[in-house]
Amino acid sequence: MAHGKIDKTNAARLLDRAKIAYELVPYEVDEEHLAATHVAEQLGEDISTVFKTLVLKGDRTGYFVCVVPGDHEVDLKAAAKVSGNKKCDLIPMKELLPVTGYIRGGCSPIGMKKLFPTYIHDSAATLPFIYISAGVRGLQLRLDPKDLAAYVRATFVSLS
Repeated sequence: MAHGKIDKTNAARLLDRAKIAYELVPYEVDEEHLAATHVAEQLGEDISTVFKTLVLKGDRTGYFVCVVPGDHEVDLKAAAKVSGNKKCDLIPMKELLPVTGYIRGGCSPIGMKKLFPTYIHDSAATLPFIYISAGVRGLQLRLDPKDLAAYVRATFVSLS
């Protein structure tokens, strides 16, 4: 990244097209530590503002997306309930790229191959901004969670 220029990702271009305000924030990638806690440390931000994008598959509805704080795990029972499933599980890592178009550590709720039902952890609704992946490792989007929810047609729910 010479001269401090950041290449826009597909997710960023989609937000531009929708006229949604955001900031692209780069961070140092550590292949050994792709966890959101590492991203928060790199950004110097509280982990409660750095969200990870998880893709699950329900027994009734198929694929859906949960966006949760970096230090939370998804409660599978709660996720199944809000998504209209009896049970659900995180998809296997090998399915992530073919299903979403994104890789682990760079999965954004914006710009997936399809618009999957999306659920954002209710703690985000009270925050002025959150960080989510910009669609590649090493780059985060800082944006208003309400703008994100409106764009991906998400609902704020209790997920953990």
